[in-house]
Amino acid sequence: MSGEYEKFCYICRRTEEKTGPQITMPGGINICSDCMQKTFDMLDANGLANIDMSGFNLNPQESAKVSLDKETEESDESKNKNQKDISRLGNISFVNLADLQGQIPRRQKLKKKKKNTEPVIDISKIPAPHKIKASLDEYVIGQEHAKKVMSVAVYNHYKRISLGDDPDVLIGKSNMLMIGPTGCGKTYLVQTLAKLLDVPLAIADATSLTEAGYIGDDIESVVSKLLAAADNDVDKAETGIIFIDEIDKIAKKKNANSRDVSGESVQQGLLKLLEGSEVEVPVGANSKNAMVPLATVNTKNILFICGGAFPDIDNIIKERLNKQSSIGFMADLKDKYDNEENILKYVTIEDLKNYGMIPEFLGRLPILFTLEGLTKEMLVKVLEEPKNALLKQYKKLLEMDEVQLLFDEGSLEAIATKALEKKTGARALRAIIEEFMLDIMYEIPKDDNIGRVTITREYVENTGGPVIEMRGVTPIEENG
Repeated sequence: MSGEYEKFCYICRRTEEKTGPQITMPGGINICSDCMQKTFDMLDANGLANIDMSGFNLNPQESAKVSLDKETEESDESKNKNQKDISRLGNISFVNLADLQGQIPRRQKLKKKKKNTEPVIDISKIPAPHKIKASLDEYVIGQEHAKKVMSVAVYNHYKRISLGDDPDVLIGKSNMLMIGPTGCGKTYLVQTLAKLLDVPLAIADATSLTEAGYIGDDIESVVSKLLAAADNDVDKAETGIIFIDEIDKIAKKKNANSRDVSGESVQQGLLKLLEGSEVEVPVGANSKNAMVPLATVNTKNILFICGGAFPDIDNIIKERLNKQSSIGFMADLKDKYDNEENILKYVTIEDLKNYGMIPEFLGRLPILFTLEGLTKEMLVKVLEEPKNALLKQYKKLLEMDEVQLLFDEGSLEAIATKALEKKTGARALRAIIEEFMLDIMYEIPKDDNIGRVTITREYVENTGGPVIEMRGVTPIEENG
């Protein structure tokens, strides 16, 4: 039975997993090497004569037998006194635990870089842009321009990596900046892309980044997350993708009286990462300290994708567009762009500068594109068409109870209309469905006779109920 339990130190109560191999003393007492060494150091500092060992009944045969080496010469009188004190301890002497350090497990080191001439990325395994876009179409509805831009940029990026250090042509990095309203699929696009290419992906939030030395995550923590996603394999991490979300939250603060530790300073700190440089990042932590090992990662082949909603930038765009108006019969009206749904498609670098992004930061994100806000028709497609569509998920859940779930066309339009009112994009769909599906998911397992449930527009709009059909009463069609 003793093998089922882990040893723990009698003094500090830490387990053997944290302390390493422990020393077993007479009586079944275990002591870790740290506590044992501290005991020896205390004895050397205070002297053995000051310790009363009369209460201990030590058996010399069970005592540890190790040698005592004296490094300093003592007088004959002190030697006799020490020998007399030592004789009271039985047959116990001291050992330098530095000799045991080889048996104590060290902290696990990172995998070393492979020294070979093989290319890190095999370009033949990277799908062509049209194939990348076709795969994205299976998961993301709409956003045709954004998917095309990302497919070409990613394909060119990994061609650049496979080319290596070509002395003739040096290809620059194709970092991307995507702008789109909340819930339009920015994060989901990047997640699907990384899954398709089978490369490490780290998703960081710019809101938690601060200047070094302040409370929050250091700028290097975004690379540390990528290293963790690559299982601490530096070579694998150096060809991964980092997506920094909420990038608009690090814009320069206007009329700020205090130090801006999470705005312009963070943009300046990200410059070296975007450009490509060797940085030391903590492994398994967000900040550097003496207890955390460091790894050196080169970011020149890491693809950075930044995304943000940039709220209120539409006012900056409208102001710039209205300045182009002239006086006269052919002049544009000031409210010409007020009803423009996708005003973000007119965004320029100058608008982003006015928003608070510094030119050096924008210059390292050469590919700028926008995503469209979701319309009612797009929201209906989001419910039905993707591989992991919400309707497919709920139908699968009820299939496990042997119940068929159907949605009529009116119910889908009602759900999309409610989602548009919330103005949170596709994220509103699940909240709406969860609300009216709660009672159905609760009541159906009670009755085994229920065979089919049809969600109607009236049920979604709280003016009626769902259509429930019992088994044997109405024939149930397999495909509805």
